Amino acid sequence: MIAQIKGELIEKTPTYVVIDCNGVGYELKISLNTFSQIGEGKTCLLFTHFVVREDAQLLYGFKETSERELFRLLISVSGVGSATAMMILSSLSLNETKGAILTGDVNTLKGVKGIGAKSAERIIIDLRDKIGKIDGESTISLRTNNTVKEEALSALVMLGFGKNPAEKALTKILSSGEELTVEELIKRTLKNL
Repeated sequence: MIAQIKGELIEKTPTYVVIDCNGVGYELKISLNTFSQIGEGKTCLLFTHFVVREDAQLLYGFKETSERELFRLLISVSGVGSATAMMILSSLSLNETKGAILTGDVNTLKGVKGIGAKSAERIIIDLRDKIGKIDGESTISLRTNNTVKEEALSALVMLGFGKNPAEKALTKILSSGEELTVEELIKRTLKNL
């Protein structure tokens, strides 16, 4: 098993990177979250997950071990392959993904290309307890912020904003873990929309 690769960053695109490690160039598929975290420096360290298929051997790279762990949980769900898991990690931040699973937010997961209602429900059912065990403290804050988030989302939709963009903006603000009132949350979200 290849756990990590450290070497010179040769090529960087939104979907993959090439890292030269002692003369061998490794191509690693990455999410947009990892892409945004990789600096422009020469040396790059990515945590990896190696997938062997009948027709290919693929390396997936992650800047943080928490993203790799979430990827591994996602591909453990029946019907969710590595490409779908990377699409989820590219479309949503780690906190948005975990929050959607913990709160049973099917609509957020359905907003990802390739995820239907049944797949979203299966992900939530299979991973809710597993993510709750990994996160510990953040689970509590997500549950207490859930009613504040719902009230703020309702208000933003009534103001004429689209539900999906408003929900993403709310989740991003709540991911900081800061306790906010509904009014404060709406004000901050309006600045981001």
